[in-house]
Amino acid sequence: MVETTGAIAFRETGGPEVLRWETLPIAAPAPGEVRLRHTAIGFNFHDTYVRSGLYPAPSLPAVPGVEAAGIVEAVGEGVGELCPGDRVAYASPLLGAYAERRLLPAASLVKLPDDLPDERAAGLMVKGMTAHYLLRRSHRVKKGEIILVHAAAGGVGLILCQWAKHLGATVLGTVGSRAKAELAARHGCDHPILYREEDFVARVREVTNGAGVAAVYDSVGRDTFAGSLDCLQHLGIMISFGQSSGKIPPFDVIELMAKGSLFLTRPSLFTYIAKREDLLGTAADVFDAVRNGVFTIDIRKTYALRDAADAHRDIEARRTTGASIFRP
Repeated sequence: MVETTGAIAFRETGGPEVLRWETLPIAAPAPGEVRLRHTAIGFNFHDTYVRSGLYPAPSLPAVPGVEAAGIVEAVGEGVGELCPGDRVAYASPLLGAYAERRLLPAASLVKLPDDLPDERAAGLMVKGMTAHYLLRRSHRVKKGEIILVHAAAGGVGLILCQWAKHLGATVLGTVGSRAKAELAARHGCDHPILYREEDFVARVREVTNGAGVAAVYDSVGRDTFAGSLDCLQHLGIMISFGQSSGKIPPFDVIELMAKGSLFLTRPSLFTYIAKREDLLGTAADVFDAVRNGVFTIDIRKTYALRDAADAHRDIEARRTTGASIFRP
């Protein structure tokens, strides 16, 4: 008898309406693989890029999602670190998290500490590890620096604000409403900027007395890219790690010289955790940060997995803050 799993899949790219509930076959784990039963599934803006075709799926039909927590059901030959019953979580470039059960390489899984609930882990792996590489590796934030975080009330944004504040930075953050400004302020943002009501570049220059910021963390893309460069001090760094407003248009790199010998990087979490030792080290640092109160992970909305299309509509309409998860 062929085993099956319920999953959200899409057979063509497009809007949220292409996401449909399907019953799909699931095999026994191959050598080096684990079969996982999901208990909570993370939801990220990245998932909308895959669904829309901005980030092409390897093939269609495809199951979106790159982050979840769950219980090991079975292990394949050669898997020594994990056993059935282990609680694990992952952030993986291999799509397929929007499912009740799935197969994954054992090397992509991290055992969960007893004091971290599955729901928090599912909203933490991508966002927490993204914040880690942004603040500690892409640019190592130092005490006394001033930084700018776009989408400061979003899932990654709230963690960036808290963690950067813990490191001794002054945090400026753009938000889309007064409610989001209050939320960001409660999570370490010293100067929330209502970008719909004020020019964020002018506000940054005002707060920094014209000097600009050491680093800009920009997940918005097209709408903020040019302005973000204008917020930087000489030798500052622009870290573009998302494009929720659309793809950044072609750019002449000589502008980096003209604006003060700026640095520009477009990183990906999955490069930073591609090696097993980097994955384990990053996850351990993130778990310790949560345990020590460096930041909290707020699961602010929970959806049934079958309602994935509604979740995509909400995040694209900017109706979400913090982290959201799915219940299988």
